[in-house]
Amino acid sequence: MTANAAGRVRWLVTGAAGMLGRDLLQVLAGDPTAEVTALRRADLDITDAAAVQAAVEGHDLVVNCAAWTDVDGAETEEDAATAVNGTGVRHLAAACAKTGARLLHVSTDYVLPGDATEPCPEDAPTAPVNAYGRSKLVGERAVTELLPEHGYVVRTAWLYGEHGPNFVATMLKLAAQRDTLDVVDDQHGQPTWSYALAVRLVELGRAALGGRAPAGIYHGTASGRTTWFGLARETYALSGLDPERIRPTTSEAFVRPAVRPAFSVLGHDRWAAAGLAPLAEWRTMLAEALERPEFRALRTAAER
Repeated sequence: MTANAAGRVRWLVTGAAGMLGRDLLQVLAGDPTAEVTALRRADLDITDAAAVQAAVEGHDLVVNCAAWTDVDGAETEEDAATAVNGTGVRHLAAACAKTGARLLHVSTDYVLPGDATEPCPEDAPTAPVNAYGRSKLVGERAVTELLPEHGYVVRTAWLYGEHGPNFVATMLKLAAQRDTLDVVDDQHGQPTWSYALAVRLVELGRAALGGRAPAGIYHGTASGRTTWFGLARETYALSGLDPERIRPTTSEAFVRPAVRPAFSVLGHDRWAAAGLAPLAEWRTMLAEALERPEFRALRTAAER
């Protein structure tokens, strides 16, 4: 494993102020071998090639959590989204290629067409249905092109956590405001806890530096599948709230600027090549997440 003279592994986390970035820093804080540089958007503009090169210098492993995440906004500002999700990622990949650092880049299920009926394997054909997906695909291609041996693309989906706006938190907040909620039941995916993904990214980083994980694409989502309706009901059931308050509806009832994939269920076969099991089943993951302080506070407020 690559390390500095003191035997510590030098990690660089971009997008460190986001939901996943903050969880990643928490995981790394428990690793005595980790020497971490955490850069927020205010600290590093990844669209600035020179700044990226300077930031990457001296690190063994870069985890890119920086991204344009406004899916609907990308429909009218695709160039701006691609500057971050595509060009910025290319700058990171080029810097890692120059210094020899490994790059773990967080991507999305939105690079896929969303028309499958079975879990999509890591090598499934890409065909984004919206501008956000197109911008993220540019970034994926930069990583695989410039870092064929040291680049790792980890696609995730339906992410929720303690440190940012997300569906699970919204459902709990609305429980205190509304008697019933209509939730989409025709989009299928894998709700994934950001902290669990952060743990997996650290595990993959260690495996990469140890030469145990082949470069390429991995799917970082929970096992199993459900719909937004199913996730909302399970959130209520686990929180001691009446799941019958959640009523099913269709995507047509919530028209948004960007088309959402109807089927975002991903396959996880590639983890075996890195000596790692797939992430936990989504219900198990959700139950653990809801015991965290931020979610417990939301649950308490919803019960009043």
